[in-house]
Amino acid sequence: MAVAPFSSSLFSPFPSIFKTSLFTSTSFKTQSTSPLILSQFSLETHHKKPPTADPPEFDGTGAAAPTRGDRFLEHHHSVEAVNFVLKENKKNQKKKKDKALKVSLAVASCYGCGAPLQTLESDAPGYVEPETYELKKKHHQLRRVICGRCRLLSHGHMITAVGGNGGYSGGKQFITAEELRVKLSHLRYEKALIVKLVDIVDFNGSFLARVRDLAGANPIILVVTKVDLLPKGTDLNCIGDWVVEATVKKKLSVLSVHLTSSKSLVGVAGVVADIQKEKKGRDVYILGSANVGKSAFINALLKKMAERDPVAAAAQKYRPIQSAVPGTTLGPIQIDAFLGGGKIFDTPGVHLHHRLAAVVQSEDLPALAPQSRLRGQNFQVDQLATDNEMGSKDLSSGLNGFSIFWGGLARVDLPKVQPETCLTFYGPKGLQIHVVPTEKADEFYEKELGISLTPPSGKQARDDWRGLEVMRQLKINFEDEQRPACDVAISGLGWITVERKKSLHNNHSDLESSVDELELAVHVPKPVEIFVRPPMPVGKAGSEWYQYRDLTEEEEETRPRWFF
Repeated sequence: MAVAPFSSSLFSPFPSIFKTSLFTSTSFKTQSTSPLILSQFSLETHHKKPPTADPPEFDGTGAAAPTRGDRFLEHHHSVEAVNFVLKENKKNQKKKKDKALKVSLAVASCYGCGAPLQTLESDAPGYVEPETYELKKKHHQLRRVICGRCRLLSHGHMITAVGGNGGYSGGKQFITAEELRVKLSHLRYEKALIVKLVDIVDFNGSFLARVRDLAGANPIILVVTKVDLLPKGTDLNCIGDWVVEATVKKKLSVLSVHLTSSKSLVGVAGVVADIQKEKKGRDVYILGSANVGKSAFINALLKKMAERDPVAAAAQKYRPIQSAVPGTTLGPIQIDAFLGGGKIFDTPGVHLHHRLAAVVQSEDLPALAPQSRLRGQNFQVDQLATDNEMGSKDLSSGLNGFSIFWGGLARVDLPKVQPETCLTFYGPKGLQIHVVPTEKADEFYEKELGISLTPPSGKQARDDWRGLEVMRQLKINFEDEQRPACDVAISGLGWITVERKKSLHNNHSDLESSVDELELAVHVPKPVEIFVRPPMPVGKAGSEWYQYRDLTEEEEETRPRWFF
């Protein structure tokens, strides 16, 4: 059945010169897999004044009517087609070619990354060999095609494609982070259920506090991913309450909170049940920051749904590609996953310029992604006392006067701390931690960058590295002796827990009587953000010191529930 044209009020940003040719043709079908042929002649006809006509209405009623998801996907492909033609025409004008341009751009998209299929640029996303494309087109199987870039990503190649503010350095860039955000801007006008993902290892950096700018007033289910990476012995009851408290403080209204692991499928069944309960005829959109684990979560979701839904079981064969490269998904991917109708859309990740992934080279991206359970690395004066390299350093003042390097990505200076102060680092195991006297820190960083202080790794990455340009001074107070003072979270890397532990040395009486205030100086690359937050209750000790807040009757009713 033919899909009627779009209402111009829904997508007013789209250039008016293309509305007549792209959206009033009754031959343009949502499910069509035939290529869209545009020529220079067709573009010239837009300069003529179009005939006046009454505003068209959408065809179909009931189950036959196109859903908002269909129109969203059709709009995405149409914009891609027009942008591609304009780009090629611009190239031809520079080369002064008079030959009319004919572009074969498939309406169908790569099921792995969502990029529109094309046969012209072999190094661009969505590329398919012309012979393969024609064969799949002949047998009406274009929706079952995966592009060359996705094949390389599936074999571990690190191929970035997103540039601009929030994009990634190194490699060829085919689309900007701003353009990907524009593709998500239509969500606020859709009638949809939003499933918003947050990485527990980078909770603050991946939270998307302004998600309402994209989701509008649509209901949101908050899903926290990668809980299997938390330290051994962590009580998920405490983590769930901590996440809800943090969400309420950010003034984000959500239906519920789920703690999940796409690897072990922990908590995924609860998300499936909540989606079935809250869907109410709406399409489901998976939303989150880049590399938060959306594609992996969708694969886990389909695997769990397939136990009872044959449609979801069939959808597993053509599922989104998983990769450590942020920006793997470049367009909305439609998945038919519900027996009673409705679709799941995997959306491009929101690229945030303040995360470390936007700073390092593509070769170093895997180093930022923890692959196994986190183990905190502790640093306090007693450990330095046994370090031969620090034997000449006066340790009577504890960690005062020391600097701690976290790979080549962060540095923490300790100008004023108490002797019992202990810093525990939670993040990727591949990043080595080095402790040096502050007066030697600059020299040490210059000498060891790219060698023992990695990332950045390699001569080229080191030469292009701009250094730790941002320094933030922090003043921290110990309000409760029985619990850590706070966490210092570095966007895209992990967090540092600041706490007190009893020292084995007894010669710190003067400092112990001083004011319970610590001073830290944290150095990071520009524009990486630093967050100071309440301590996350991880490990066995976390369940011992964590305190649940007493709630009022009103809070009991309005506070979102959490599940795992």
